[in-house]
Amino acid sequence: MENTIYSILPPLLAIVMVVATRKVLLSLATGIVTSALLLAQFSIGEALSIMADAVKAIFISDGALNTWNVYIIIFLLLLGIITAFISISGGSRAFGDWAMKRVKTRAGAQIVGAVLGIIIFIDDYFNALAVGQVSRPITDRHKVSRAKLAYIIDSTSAPVCVISPVSSWGAYIIALISTILAAHGVTEYSALSAFIQMVPMNYYVWPTLIIVFIVALRKMDIGPMKAHEERAQKEGQLYNPNKTIPGELKNPLPISSKGSVGDLVLPIIALIVGTVGAMFWTGSQASEGTASILKIFENTDVTKSLLLGGLFGLFVTLAMFVRQAVVLRGVPANIFTKGMVEGIKSMLPAIYILLFAWALVDLIGRLETGAYLAGVVEKTNFNISFLPLVLFVVAGIMAFSTGTSWGSFGILLPIAGDIAASADISILLPAMAAVLAGAVFGDHCSPISDTTILSSTGAGSNHIDHVMTQLPYALISAGIAVAGYIVFGITGSSIAGLILVIIILGILFFISKPKQKGVQKNAATIK
Repeated sequence: MENTIYSILPPLLAIVMVVATRKVLLSLATGIVTSALLLAQFSIGEALSIMADAVKAIFISDGALNTWNVYIIIFLLLLGIITAFISISGGSRAFGDWAMKRVKTRAGAQIVGAVLGIIIFIDDYFNALAVGQVSRPITDRHKVSRAKLAYIIDSTSAPVCVISPVSSWGAYIIALISTILAAHGVTEYSALSAFIQMVPMNYYVWPTLIIVFIVALRKMDIGPMKAHEERAQKEGQLYNPNKTIPGELKNPLPISSKGSVGDLVLPIIALIVGTVGAMFWTGSQASEGTASILKIFENTDVTKSLLLGGLFGLFVTLAMFVRQAVVLRGVPANIFTKGMVEGIKSMLPAIYILLFAWALVDLIGRLETGAYLAGVVEKTNFNISFLPLVLFVVAGIMAFSTGTSWGSFGILLPIAGDIAASADISILLPAMAAVLAGAVFGDHCSPISDTTILSSTGAGSNHIDHVMTQLPYALISAGIAVAGYIVFGITGSSIAGLILVIIILGILFFISKPKQKGVQKNAATIK
């Protein structure tokens, strides 16, 4: 069953079930069982053994602790505790009060989240969780639905990271490009130069980023998002209380009346400084000789850095709590244990989804789903000018099915290099740019993507609500990207494709006029 058409059945079944039942754990479990049965040739005993091995692989890899997964889990727990104590110290409430005096519109609240998402480009995991922590008090006060915040976070994390050379994504991609250029004897540009030249050719990223601002400024709420936004504005419900909300505190905690903006800002700054500092430290430790910034980010240990940054952020957060409890006496000190417990509990739904998704991704990897899809590209005869278009579509399907854009990069970028080198080396950079674009698109649409899961967590949104509300916007961006790659195929000009993308976005801005009715009403209710 490996590397055959049957290998796409488990992810496809899991995704269809997610859409049909809206029960993510049940859907992921179905994908896991199906994968194991295919790998075991439908032997029940062997399938159970394979599933047990997949669960074990989450924590143990090659006989050693799987630090990547374990550190992410610990970081999520630390973030839950930090969130709880920021709330207890009164930081969230004080920051919300402060922001309301400066950010006076719903559009402004959304733009703040988008700008923060663009600024915090170091890593998509960190981006999703940090931006959620800072933006949520603002968007909550302006009655912006959690699904909308999750969309803003998700659409400004990976899209920015994939075009930033100074990020964990950029370093990984540049390292892949370097090996591809060396393999095909390309010397006219370096890996970094190639990466930068590919940025304008990523026709999915630009629509995705710009549409976020169009949505905020023109109130372009479509599909399921419209229902979420209307409920938030009319009923004040930012999410469906009957659904599981990762990152949301289950039980009310006391809030200090003496809290200040610093009680939120200082822990977040500590989290950012600690994480970025740890990334530089781990990257320089792993680099030989004099290390450039690019080399440092290529070798940095992302999850270890998140863990160290989280510990530093927790230290500062607890220091602020001690100040509130002992010095200012704004909150009882005996709430400490309850704060720890509630903080941990708030992150458990996200961790459960991650564990199931990781197990499914591991089994999909064993089924060689990605290798099968990549082989389809290599065997297809088509006009080489349309290679970027084909790679965009296949990368999107691959990332959607496997839940990993990085895995799609690793498989499809070398294939793009091989095809371009044998047919027309001038199409190498557009072809690789299309792989990056398609993988981010598929990642955005996939309910089993860890980035999508963490965006839901950072925003405090139900995961499936986030997937379903983001999907129409991702499809619009993908449609614009497809149009760009079609023009590239016809003209052979990457500039012509980019111009078309810009023209379509301009038209979209002008035709997406907000309804005047309710605008004044909404503004009047926000004071």
